[in-house]
Amino acid sequence: MLFSSLALVVALAPSVLGCPQHSNNKRSHLQGRQTNPAQNPNINITQNTWAYEASFNWGKLSPDYRLCQTGTQQSPIALSLDNGLSLNHVPTFNYTGSIAGNFFNWGYGPAFTLAHNGDWTSHPSFTYDNETLYLKGWHIHAPADHSVGGDRSKAEMHFVHVDAEGHEGAVLAFRLDPGNFNSIFFGQLPPMIGFDEMGIQEPTELDLSLAMDSVQYFNEFWTYQGSLTSPPCHEGVRWFVARQIMFTGVEQMQAILGASTYSARAEQEVWQHRINE
Repeated sequence: MLFSSLALVVALAPSVLGCPQHSNNKRSHLQGRQTNPAQNPNINITQNTWAYEASFNWGKLSPDYRLCQTGTQQSPIALSLDNGLSLNHVPTFNYTGSIAGNFFNWGYGPAFTLAHNGDWTSHPSFTYDNETLYLKGWHIHAPADHSVGGDRSKAEMHFVHVDAEGHEGAVLAFRLDPGNFNSIFFGQLPPMIGFDEMGIQEPTELDLSLAMDSVQYFNEFWTYQGSLTSPPCHEGVRWFVARQIMFTGVEQMQAILGASTYSARAEQEVWQHRINE
């Protein structure tokens, strides 16, 4: 009875919005940290009535979330070398040079939205099966969404890609763990913005190819048909999960975790995900 009561409280507790929409894509000419106009604390933002800690309960909280319960390709899922590695849907990348955007915290961890001029096709991109998708931004979940062989990394970074009309089509997932040396990619970032500082953003330029270098441009990966990992859990998203782990320095990982709060949905049963097919 106590467990049921606690679960209900967690499920109904207001939380910040789910996976970021990366709508704060206007490049500021000002220097230093600024109020994030997409998440200005003076603007009334409706909070959701769900929590990652009770993701088993999302389907009953709103008719809009029913797919979280009934979907056939829900994410994340457990992966393993027993699945093999994909020989299909092999991605090729067009990631060159530094790109401008806004560094912020999406309420659960560090995030970055690319500056957008109205043309998605001008963004860094990747192509698979003759389909090209364009990077909208990245954000971090802690702990990792996907486990591999029963092991869950400290965190997971998602590069969200859209089609030419701006509809989410694919996510590149980097598992993050601490190692012996600092990550050059994370070394580019300004000091972390905390999960309790959603009203702050900082214009930043990043060389995103450094992240690709760290996992050898997804030369070994798992792929499957999945969904968004927060309500409303829309399906039709292709996931690419790098086999290689992206390592950070110990202090870098501590900074990431210190700016994060729990944001891992419970792994879903494999159903019609077509892993590596």
